[in-house]
Amino acid sequence: MLGKRRASLSANLKIGDHRGCCRTPEEEEVYIPFAQDSLIKQWSSMQNVTDRNQEKSRIPILRNKYFLNINVGGKSFQIAYKAAARYPITRIGKLAIYTDPMKKLQLCDDYSVQRNEYFFDRDPSIFHYIFHFYRSGVLWIMDEMCPSHFVEETEYWGIHLKYAQRCCRILFEERQDELSDYLKIQKELEAELEPLDLSTVHFEGKCMGKFRKMVWNLIENPYSSVPAKIIAVMSSFFVLISIVSMTLSTVEEIKHKTGKKWMELLEMICAIFFTSEYLMRLISSSSFQKFLQAAFNAVDLVAILPFYIQILFENLDEADVLYHEELHKMENVSKLGKVLKLIKLMRIFRILKLARHSTGLRAFGFTMRQCYQQVCCLFLFIAMGVFTFSALMHSVEHDIPGTNFTSIPYAWWWAAVSLSTVGYGDSVPNTVLGRIVAFGCISFGIILNGMPISILYNKFSDYYAKLKTHENKTSLSLKISRKIRFKERALRKLSECCGADPRCHH
Repeated sequence: MLGKRRASLSANLKIGDHRGCCRTPEEEEVYIPFAQDSLIKQWSSMQNVTDRNQEKSRIPILRNKYFLNINVGGKSFQIAYKAAARYPITRIGKLAIYTDPMKKLQLCDDYSVQRNEYFFDRDPSIFHYIFHFYRSGVLWIMDEMCPSHFVEETEYWGIHLKYAQRCCRILFEERQDELSDYLKIQKELEAELEPLDLSTVHFEGKCMGKFRKMVWNLIENPYSSVPAKIIAVMSSFFVLISIVSMTLSTVEEIKHKTGKKWMELLEMICAIFFTSEYLMRLISSSSFQKFLQAAFNAVDLVAILPFYIQILFENLDEADVLYHEELHKMENVSKLGKVLKLIKLMRIFRILKLARHSTGLRAFGFTMRQCYQQVCCLFLFIAMGVFTFSALMHSVEHDIPGTNFTSIPYAWWWAAVSLSTVGYGDSVPNTVLGRIVAFGCISFGIILNGMPISILYNKFSDYYAKLKTHENKTSLSLKISRKIRFKERALRKLSECCGADPRCHH
Protein backbone atom coordinates (compact mmCIF):
# COMPACT_ATOMS: atom_id res chain seq x y z
CA MET A 1 0.00 0.00 0.00
CA LEU A 2 1.28 3.41 -0.89
CA GLY A 3 2.15 5.69 1.99
CA LYS A 4 -0.13 8.48 2.95
CA ARG A 5 0.69 11.83 1.39
CA ARG A 6 0.62 14.88 3.60
CA ALA A 7 -2.21 17.35 3.08
CA SER A 8 -0.21 20.41 1.99
CA LEU A 9 -0.09 22.92 -0.82
CA SER A 10 2.23 20.51 -2.67
CA ALA A 11 0.31 17.34 -3.34
CA ASN A 12 3.42 15.24 -4.12
CA LEU A 13 5.10 15.91 -0.78
CA LYS A 14 5.32 12.49 0.94
CA ILE A 15 5.82 11.72 4.58
CA GLY A 16 7.73 8.64 5.49
CA ASP A 17 5.18 7.52 8.00
CA HIS A 18 3.38 4.21 7.48
CA ARG A 19 1.41 4.31 10.69
CA GLY A 20 -2.38 4.29 10.83
CA CYS A 21 -4.47 7.32 10.13
CA CYS A 22 -5.34 7.78 13.82
CA ARG A 23 -2.86 10.03 15.63
CA THR A 24 -2.67 11.72 18.98
CA PRO A 25 -3.77 15.38 19.20
CA GLU A 26 -0.14 16.50 19.43
CA GLU A 27 0.82 14.59 16.29
CA GLU A 28 -2.34 15.73 14.53
CA GLU A 29 -1.48 19.39 15.17
CA VAL A 30 1.96 18.95 13.64
CA TYR A 31 0.56 16.77 10.90
CA ILE A 32 -1.92 19.30 9.51
CA PRO A 33 -0.02 22.19 7.93
CA PHE A 34 -1.06 25.83 7.38
CA ALA A 35 -3.31 26.63 4.43
CA GLN A 36 -4.92 29.99 3.77
CA ASP A 37 -8.38 28.99 2.60
CA SER A 38 -8.88 25.79 4.61
CA LEU A 39 -7.10 22.73 5.81
CA ILE A 40 -6.91 20.38 2.82
CA LYS A 41 -8.27 16.94 3.40
CA GLN A 42 -5.89 14.00 3.32
CA TRP A 43 -5.47 12.31 0.00
CA SER A 44 -4.78 8.61 -0.50
CA SER A 45 -3.75 6.63 -3.54
CA MET A 46 -6.29 5.52 -6.14
CA GLN A 47 -5.52 1.94 -5.11
CA ASN A 48 -7.35 2.59 -1.81
CA VAL A 49 -10.70 3.50 -3.36
CA THR A 50 -12.59 1.16 -1.08
CA ASP A 51 -11.14 2.79 2.02
CA ARG A 52 -11.95 6.38 1.03
CA ASN A 53 -15.58 6.28 2.20
CA GLN A 54 -14.44 5.04 5.60
CA GLU A 55 -11.85 7.88 5.76
CA LYS A 56 -14.51 10.50 4.93
CA SER A 57 -16.70 9.27 7.75
CA ARG A 58 -13.84 9.23 10.30
CA ILE A 59 -11.92 12.44 9.54
CA PRO A 60 -14.67 15.01 10.29
CA ILE A 61 -15.38 13.41 13.66
CA LEU A 62 -11.68 13.42 14.51
CA ARG A 63 -11.16 17.02 13.39
CA ASN A 64 -14.24 18.32 15.16
CA LYS A 65 -12.84 16.91 18.35
CA TYR A 66 -9.48 18.71 18.19
CA PHE A 67 -10.19 21.65 15.81
CA LEU A 68 -12.37 24.72 15.73
CA ASN A 69 -14.42 24.97 12.55
CA ILE A 70 -14.64 28.65 11.65
CA ASN A 71 -16.41 30.28 8.73
CA VAL A 72 -15.36 33.87 8.02
CA GLY A 73 -17.31 35.60 5.25
CA GLY A 74 -18.04 32.31 3.47
CA LYS A 75 -14.54 30.81 3.73
CA SER A 76 -13.89 27.88 6.03
CA PHE A 77 -10.90 27.60 8.35
CA GLN A 78 -9.83 25.04 10.95
CA ILE A 79 -7.70 26.00 13.93
CA ALA A 80 -6.47 23.57 16.57
CA TYR A 81 -7.87 24.12 20.06
CA LYS A 82 -4.38 23.99 21.53
CA ALA A 83 -3.05 26.63 19.10
CA ALA A 84 -5.97 28.97 19.80
CA ALA A 85 -5.75 28.47 23.58
CA ARG A 86 -2.20 29.87 23.60
CA TYR A 87 -3.78 33.33 23.18
CA PRO A 88 -6.71 33.30 25.64
CA ILE A 89 -7.42 37.04 25.45
CA THR A 90 -8.18 36.90 21.72
CA ARG A 91 -11.64 36.14 20.34
CA ILE A 92 -10.65 32.75 18.89
CA GLY A 93 -8.75 31.93 22.10
CA LYS A 94 -11.85 32.59 24.19
CA LEU A 95 -13.85 30.44 21.78
CA ALA A 96 -11.38 27.60 22.42
CA ILE A 97 -11.25 27.82 26.24
CA TYR A 98 -14.90 28.60 27.00
CA THR A 99 -17.05 25.65 27.98
CA ASP A 100 -20.34 27.51 28.28
CA PRO A 101 -22.18 27.37 24.91
CA MET A 102 -23.95 30.67 25.58
CA LYS A 103 -20.66 32.51 26.01
CA LYS A 104 -19.40 30.99 22.76
CA LEU A 105 -22.50 32.17 20.91
CA GLN A 106 -21.87 35.71 22.16
CA LEU A 107 -18.45 35.66 20.49
CA CYS A 108 -19.68 34.73 17.00
CA ASP A 109 -22.42 35.91 14.65
CA ASP A 110 -23.98 32.52 14.00
CA TYR A 111 -23.47 28.83 14.69
CA SER A 112 -24.19 25.75 12.57
CA VAL A 113 -25.06 22.71 14.68
CA GLN A 114 -24.85 20.22 11.82
CA ARG A 115 -21.37 21.31 10.75
CA ASN A 116 -20.24 22.38 14.23
CA GLU A 117 -19.08 25.63 12.62
CA TYR A 118 -18.88 29.16 14.02
CA PHE A 119 -19.74 31.89 11.56
CA PHE A 120 -18.24 35.41 11.60
CA ASP A 121 -19.43 38.15 9.26
CA ARG A 122 -15.97 39.68 8.77
CA ASP A 123 -13.45 40.17 5.96
CA PRO A 124 -11.98 36.78 4.98
CA SER A 125 -8.97 38.32 3.22
CA ILE A 126 -7.78 39.86 6.51
CA PHE A 127 -8.53 36.66 8.42
CA HIS A 128 -5.91 34.85 6.35
CA TYR A 129 -3.29 36.77 8.33
CA ILE A 130 -5.15 36.11 11.60
CA PHE A 131 -5.22 32.41 10.77
CA HIS A 132 -1.52 32.46 10.02
CA PHE A 133 -0.91 34.17 13.35
CA TYR A 134 -2.46 31.25 15.27
CA ARG A 135 -0.37 28.78 13.28
CA SER A 136 2.99 30.59 13.49
CA GLY A 137 2.66 33.15 16.31
CA VAL A 138 3.63 36.01 13.97
CA LEU A 139 1.24 38.61 12.59
CA TRP A 140 2.14 39.50 9.02
CA ILE A 141 1.21 42.88 7.56
CA MET A 142 1.09 43.52 3.81
CA ASP A 143 1.64 46.93 2.23
CA GLU A 144 -1.46 46.81 0.03
CA MET A 145 -3.85 46.61 2.99
CA CYS A 146 -5.74 49.64 4.24
CA PRO A 147 -4.31 50.54 7.69
CA SER A 148 -7.61 51.62 9.23
CA HIS A 149 -9.42 48.51 7.97
CA PHE A 150 -6.64 46.21 9.18
CA VAL A 151 -6.62 47.84 12.64
CA GLU A 152 -10.42 47.50 12.83
CA GLU A 153 -10.23 43.79 12.02
CA THR A 154 -7.36 43.05 14.42
CA GLU A 155 -9.17 44.89 17.23
CA TYR A 156 -12.25 42.77 16.55
CA TRP A 157 -10.25 39.55 16.77
CA GLY A 158 -8.41 40.85 19.85
CA ILE A 159 -4.90 40.65 18.40
CA HIS A 160 -2.38 43.37 19.23
CA LEU A 161 0.12 44.75 16.72
CA LYS A 162 2.96 43.81 19.08
CA TYR A 163 2.81 40.29 17.59
CA ALA A 164 3.96 41.67 14.23
CA GLN A 165 7.59 41.91 13.22
CA ARG A 166 9.29 45.16 14.26
CA CYS A 167 10.09 46.21 10.68
CA CYS A 168 6.52 45.59 9.52
CA ARG A 169 5.10 47.34 12.56
CA ILE A 170 7.21 50.48 12.02
CA LEU A 171 6.23 50.75 8.35
CA PHE A 172 2.59 50.08 9.21
CA GLU A 173 2.54 52.80 11.90
CA GLU A 174 4.09 55.28 9.46
CA ARG A 175 1.39 54.53 6.88
CA GLN A 176 -1.24 54.81 9.62
CA ASP A 177 0.05 58.26 10.63
CA GLU A 178 0.10 59.40 7.00
CA LEU A 179 -3.48 58.24 6.54
CA SER A 180 -4.66 59.99 9.72
CA ASP A 181 -2.94 63.23 8.62
CA TYR A 182 -4.52 62.95 5.19
CA LEU A 183 -7.99 62.42 6.65
CA LYS A 184 -7.48 65.35 9.03
CA ILE A 185 -6.51 67.64 6.14
CA GLN A 186 -9.48 66.42 4.10
CA LYS A 187 -11.80 67.20 7.00
CA GLU A 188 -10.37 70.70 7.39
CA LEU A 189 -10.62 71.24 3.63
CA GLU A 190 -14.30 70.29 3.73
CA ALA A 191 -14.79 72.78 6.57
CA GLU A 192 -12.94 75.40 4.51
CA LEU A 193 -15.16 74.75 1.51
CA GLU A 194 -18.37 75.16 3.54
CA PRO A 195 -20.70 73.02 1.39
CA LEU A 196 -23.64 74.96 0.04
CA ASP A 197 -25.95 71.99 0.51
CA LEU A 198 -26.12 72.73 4.26
CA SER A 199 -27.49 76.22 3.70
CA THR A 200 -31.06 74.92 3.56
CA VAL A 201 -30.67 73.14 6.91
CA HIS A 202 -29.38 76.26 8.70
CA PHE A 203 -32.56 78.27 8.16
CA GLU A 204 -35.27 75.64 8.53
CA GLY A 205 -37.64 76.48 11.36
CA LYS A 206 -35.92 79.78 12.23
CA CYS A 207 -37.25 83.31 12.33
CA MET A 208 -37.55 84.75 8.81
CA GLY A 209 -35.87 81.65 7.45
CA LYS A 210 -36.74 82.21 3.80
CA PHE A 211 -35.62 85.83 3.86
CA ARG A 212 -32.35 85.00 5.62
CA LYS A 213 -31.70 82.15 3.19
CA MET A 214 -32.24 84.51 0.27
CA VAL A 215 -29.80 87.05 1.78
CA TRP A 216 -27.29 84.26 2.51
CA ASN A 217 -27.35 83.08 -1.11
CA LEU A 218 -27.01 86.67 -2.27
CA ILE A 219 -23.90 87.33 -0.14
CA GLU A 220 -22.19 83.95 0.33
CA ASN A 221 -23.10 82.01 -2.80
CA PRO A 222 -22.10 83.91 -5.95
CA TYR A 223 -23.20 80.98 -8.16
CA SER A 224 -26.81 81.07 -6.96
CA SER A 225 -27.99 83.93 -9.19
CA VAL A 226 -26.88 86.82 -11.38
CA PRO A 227 -27.38 89.45 -8.61
CA ALA A 228 -25.15 87.35 -6.33
CA LYS A 229 -22.41 87.41 -8.97
CA ILE A 230 -22.80 91.18 -9.32
CA ILE A 231 -22.44 91.67 -5.56
CA ALA A 232 -19.31 89.49 -5.50
CA VAL A 233 -17.76 91.51 -8.33
CA MET A 234 -18.74 94.78 -6.66
CA SER A 235 -17.16 93.66 -3.38
CA SER A 236 -13.83 92.99 -5.07
CA PHE A 237 -14.12 96.25 -7.04
CA PHE A 238 -14.73 98.35 -3.90
CA VAL A 239 -11.77 96.69 -2.15
CA LEU A 240 -9.46 97.68 -5.00
CA ILE A 241 -10.94 101.20 -5.13
CA SER A 242 -10.41 101.58 -1.38
CA ILE A 243 -6.76 100.48 -1.59
CA VAL A 244 -6.11 102.83 -4.53
CA SER A 245 -7.79 105.70 -2.66
CA MET A 246 -5.68 105.10 0.45
CA THR A 247 -2.53 105.02 -1.71
CA LEU A 248 -3.34 108.22 -3.61
CA SER A 249 -4.20 110.08 -0.40
CA THR A 250 -0.49 110.03 0.51
CA VAL A 251 0.57 111.83 -2.70
CA GLU A 252 1.47 115.49 -2.08
CA GLU A 253 -0.18 116.75 -5.28
CA ILE A 254 -3.57 115.30 -4.24
CA LYS A 255 -3.47 116.58 -0.65
CA HIS A 256 -5.07 119.91 -1.60
CA LYS A 257 -8.69 120.56 -0.73
CA THR A 258 -10.32 119.34 -3.95
CA GLY A 259 -8.37 116.08 -4.10
CA LYS A 260 -8.76 115.46 -0.39
CA LYS A 261 -12.51 116.02 -0.65
CA TRP A 262 -12.86 113.47 -3.45
CA MET A 263 -10.74 110.92 -1.56
CA GLU A 264 -12.88 111.34 1.55
CA LEU A 265 -16.07 110.96 -0.49
CA LEU A 266 -14.72 107.78 -2.11
CA GLU A 267 -13.69 106.44 1.29
CA MET A 268 -17.17 107.10 2.66
CA ILE A 269 -18.84 105.26 -0.24
CA CYS A 270 -16.57 102.24 0.23
CA ALA A 271 -17.19 102.22 3.99
CA ILE A 272 -20.98 102.32 3.47
CA PHE A 273 -20.81 99.39 1.06
CA PHE A 274 -18.58 97.34 3.40
CA THR A 275 -20.86 98.13 6.35
CA SER A 276 -23.99 97.06 4.50
CA GLU A 277 -22.23 93.88 3.36
CA TYR A 278 -21.18 93.09 6.94
CA LEU A 279 -24.70 93.68 8.28
CA MET A 280 -26.21 91.43 5.59
CA ARG A 281 -23.82 88.67 6.56
CA LEU A 282 -24.71 89.18 10.22
CA ILE A 283 -28.44 88.98 9.50
CA SER A 284 -28.10 85.84 7.36
CA SER A 285 -25.81 83.99 9.80
CA SER A 286 -27.28 80.89 11.43
CA SER A 287 -25.22 81.28 14.62
CA PHE A 288 -24.05 84.61 16.04
CA GLN A 289 -21.20 82.95 17.95
CA LYS A 290 -19.85 81.16 14.88
CA PHE A 291 -20.18 84.39 12.91
CA LEU A 292 -17.91 86.24 15.35
CA GLN A 293 -15.38 83.38 15.38
CA ALA A 294 -15.03 83.24 11.59
CA ALA A 295 -11.76 84.68 10.26
CA PHE A 296 -13.30 86.31 7.17
CA ASN A 297 -15.88 88.13 9.30
CA ALA A 298 -13.10 89.45 11.54
CA VAL A 299 -11.38 90.80 8.43
CA ASP A 300 -14.63 92.50 7.36
CA LEU A 301 -14.94 94.11 10.78
CA VAL A 302 -11.36 95.39 10.68
CA ALA A 303 -12.05 96.81 7.21
CA ILE A 304 -14.90 99.05 8.39
CA LEU A 305 -13.81 99.99 11.93
CA PRO A 306 -11.06 102.50 10.91
CA PHE A 307 -13.61 104.71 9.12
CA TYR A 308 -15.86 105.10 12.16
CA ILE A 309 -12.97 105.41 14.62
CA GLN A 310 -11.49 108.12 12.37
CA ILE A 311 -14.78 110.06 12.50
CA LEU A 312 -14.85 109.73 16.29
CA PHE A 313 -11.26 110.93 16.72
CA GLU A 314 -11.74 113.83 14.32
CA ASN A 315 -14.71 115.04 16.38
CA LEU A 316 -12.65 114.82 19.56
CA ASP A 317 -9.84 116.68 17.81
CA GLU A 318 -12.15 119.56 16.84
CA ALA A 319 -13.60 119.78 20.35
CA ASP A 320 -10.13 120.07 21.88
CA VAL A 321 -9.08 122.81 19.45
CA LEU A 322 -12.26 124.85 20.04
CA TYR A 323 -12.46 124.74 23.81
CA HIS A 324 -8.91 124.10 25.03
CA GLU A 325 -5.99 126.11 23.70
CA GLU A 326 -3.56 125.25 26.46
CA LEU A 327 -0.23 123.69 25.62
CA HIS A 328 -0.90 120.30 27.24
CA LYS A 329 -4.18 120.04 25.35
CA MET A 330 -2.36 120.65 22.08
CA GLU A 331 0.01 117.83 23.00
CA ASN A 332 -3.00 115.56 23.44
CA VAL A 333 -4.23 116.62 20.01
CA SER A 334 -0.90 115.64 18.48
CA LYS A 335 -1.08 112.26 20.20
CA LEU A 336 -4.58 111.77 18.82
CA GLY A 337 -3.25 112.62 15.37
CA LYS A 338 -0.64 109.87 15.64
CA VAL A 339 -3.27 107.38 16.75
CA LEU A 340 -5.45 108.52 13.85
CA LYS A 341 -2.66 107.84 11.38
CA LEU A 342 -2.25 104.36 12.83
CA ILE A 343 -5.97 103.71 12.52
CA LYS A 344 -5.94 104.89 8.92
CA LEU A 345 -3.13 102.43 8.25
CA MET A 346 -5.43 99.60 9.33
CA ARG A 347 -7.37 100.10 6.10
CA ILE A 348 -4.63 98.14 4.33
CA PHE A 349 -6.19 94.98 5.77
CA ARG A 350 -9.11 95.47 3.40
CA ILE A 351 -7.09 93.71 0.75
CA LEU A 352 -7.59 90.50 2.74
CA LYS A 353 -11.27 90.68 1.78
CA LEU A 354 -10.23 89.49 -1.67
CA ALA A 355 -9.51 86.08 -0.15
CA ARG A 356 -13.26 85.52 0.20
CA HIS A 357 -13.64 85.45 -3.59
CA SER A 358 -10.13 84.24 -4.54
CA THR A 359 -9.42 80.52 -4.57
CA GLY A 360 -5.66 81.11 -4.74
CA LEU A 361 -5.59 83.28 -1.60
CA ARG A 362 -7.72 80.76 0.29
CA ALA A 363 -5.39 77.95 -0.78
CA PHE A 364 -2.38 80.02 0.31
CA GLY A 365 -3.88 80.68 3.74
CA PHE A 366 -4.80 77.01 4.14
CA THR A 367 -1.25 76.01 3.16
CA MET A 368 0.23 78.34 5.78
CA ARG A 369 -2.05 76.87 8.45
CA GLN A 370 -1.14 73.31 7.54
CA CYS A 371 2.60 74.00 7.22
CA TYR A 372 2.99 76.21 10.29
CA GLN A 373 5.49 73.76 11.81
CA GLN A 374 7.77 73.92 8.76
CA VAL A 375 7.43 77.72 8.60
CA CYS A 376 8.25 78.10 12.31
CA CYS A 377 11.23 75.79 11.84
CA LEU A 378 12.40 77.97 8.94
CA PHE A 379 12.18 81.12 11.08
CA LEU A 380 14.10 79.33 13.82
CA PHE A 381 16.92 78.50 11.38
CA ILE A 382 16.94 82.11 10.17
CA ALA A 383 17.21 83.41 13.74
CA MET A 384 20.03 80.97 14.49
CA GLY A 385 21.88 82.06 11.34
CA VAL A 386 21.42 85.77 12.11
CA PHE A 387 22.75 85.45 15.66
CA THR A 388 25.63 83.16 14.69
CA PHE A 389 26.99 85.08 11.68
CA SER A 390 26.43 88.50 13.26
CA ALA A 391 28.51 87.40 16.26
CA LEU A 392 31.26 86.04 13.99
CA MET A 393 31.26 89.18 11.86
CA HIS A 394 31.51 91.43 14.93
CA SER A 395 34.38 89.39 16.35
CA VAL A 396 36.50 89.79 13.18
CA GLU A 397 35.50 93.34 12.19
CA HIS A 398 34.99 95.36 15.39
CA ASP A 399 38.68 96.50 15.52
CA ILE A 400 38.64 97.94 11.98
CA PRO A 401 38.42 101.78 11.94
CA GLY A 402 35.18 103.13 10.44
CA THR A 403 33.44 99.74 10.50
CA ASN A 404 29.66 99.46 10.80
CA PHE A 405 29.91 96.29 12.90
CA THR A 406 30.47 98.10 16.19
CA SER A 407 28.22 95.67 18.08
CA ILE A 408 26.36 92.42 17.51
CA PRO A 409 22.92 94.12 17.27
CA TYR A 410 24.31 96.43 14.56
CA ALA A 411 25.42 93.32 12.65
CA TRP A 412 21.94 91.74 12.78
CA TRP A 413 20.70 93.76 9.79
CA TRP A 414 23.69 92.72 7.69
CA ALA A 415 23.20 89.04 8.63
CA ALA A 416 19.46 89.13 7.83
CA VAL A 417 20.07 90.79 4.45
CA SER A 418 22.85 88.35 3.59
CA LEU A 419 20.81 85.28 4.61
CA SER A 420 17.99 86.39 2.32
CA THR A 421 20.61 86.74 -0.51
CA VAL A 422 19.42 90.34 -1.12
CA GLY A 423 22.64 92.11 -0.20
CA TYR A 424 21.94 95.87 -0.15
CA GLY A 425 25.64 96.67 0.20
CA ASP A 426 25.16 99.27 2.94
CA SER A 427 27.39 97.24 5.28
CA VAL A 428 30.31 95.23 3.90
CA PRO A 429 33.28 93.49 5.57
CA ASN A 430 36.76 94.87 5.01
CA THR A 431 38.99 92.00 6.18
CA VAL A 432 39.63 88.62 4.60
CA LEU A 433 38.15 86.78 7.58
CA GLY A 434 35.07 89.01 7.39
CA ARG A 435 34.59 88.14 3.73
CA ILE A 436 34.94 84.43 4.52
CA VAL A 437 32.25 84.79 7.19
CA ALA A 438 30.07 86.67 4.68
CA PHE A 439 30.52 83.89 2.12
CA GLY A 440 29.46 81.30 4.70
CA CYS A 441 26.42 83.39 5.62
CA ILE A 442 25.34 83.72 1.98
CA SER A 443 25.88 79.98 1.33
CA PHE A 444 23.82 79.07 4.40
CA GLY A 445 21.09 81.43 3.21
CA ILE A 446 20.94 79.80 -0.23
CA ILE A 447 20.58 76.33 1.32
CA LEU A 448 18.02 77.60 3.84
CA ASN A 449 15.87 79.32 1.23
CA GLY A 450 15.74 76.22 -0.98
CA MET A 451 14.62 73.79 1.72
CA PRO A 452 10.91 74.58 2.25
CA ILE A 453 10.02 75.73 -1.26
CA SER A 454 9.27 72.27 -2.68
CA ILE A 455 7.18 71.27 0.37
CA LEU A 456 5.14 74.45 0.40
CA TYR A 457 4.64 74.52 -3.36
CA ASN A 458 3.50 70.89 -3.58
CA LYS A 459 0.98 71.34 -0.79
CA PHE A 460 -0.23 74.65 -2.19
CA SER A 461 -0.80 73.17 -5.65
CA ASP A 462 -2.64 70.19 -4.12
CA TYR A 463 -4.94 72.34 -1.98
CA TYR A 464 -5.55 74.78 -4.82
CA ALA A 465 -6.55 71.95 -7.18
CA LYS A 466 -8.99 70.53 -4.61
CA LEU A 467 -10.57 73.91 -3.89
CA LYS A 468 -10.88 74.67 -7.60
CA THR A 469 -12.43 71.27 -8.32
CA HIS A 470 -15.05 71.77 -5.63
CA GLU A 471 -15.77 75.26 -6.92
CA ASN A 472 -16.28 73.97 -10.48
CA LYS A 473 -18.54 71.14 -9.28
CA THR A 474 -20.65 73.59 -7.27
CA SER A 475 -21.05 75.99 -10.17
CA LEU A 476 -21.89 73.13 -12.58
CA SER A 477 -24.52 71.64 -10.26
CA LEU A 478 -26.15 75.04 -9.77
CA LYS A 479 -26.19 75.67 -13.53
CA ILE A 480 -27.83 72.30 -14.15
CA SER A 481 -30.45 72.92 -11.45
CA ARG A 482 -31.23 76.35 -12.95
CA LYS A 483 -31.64 74.80 -16.40
CA ILE A 484 -34.00 72.18 -15.01
CA ARG A 485 -36.04 74.83 -13.21
CA PHE A 486 -36.16 76.91 -16.41
CA LYS A 487 -37.53 73.95 -18.38
CA GLU A 488 -40.12 73.25 -15.69
CA ARG A 489 -41.25 76.87 -15.65
CA ALA A 490 -41.44 76.97 -19.47
CA LEU A 491 -43.53 73.77 -19.58
CA ARG A 492 -45.78 75.07 -16.81
CA LYS A 493 -46.38 78.37 -18.65
CA LEU A 494 -47.05 76.53 -21.88
CA SER A 495 -49.59 74.25 -20.20
CA GLU A 496 -51.30 77.22 -18.55
CA CYS A 497 -51.54 79.04 -21.87
CA CYS A 498 -52.92 75.97 -23.61
CA GLY A 499 -55.40 75.44 -20.77
CA ALA A 500 -56.64 79.03 -20.98
CA ASP A 501 -56.94 79.06 -24.77
CA PRO A 502 -60.09 77.10 -25.90
CA ARG A 503 -58.61 76.58 -29.37
CA CYS A 504 -55.98 74.28 -27.88
CA HIS A 505 -58.70 71.76 -26.97
CA HIS A 506 -59.84 71.33 -30.59
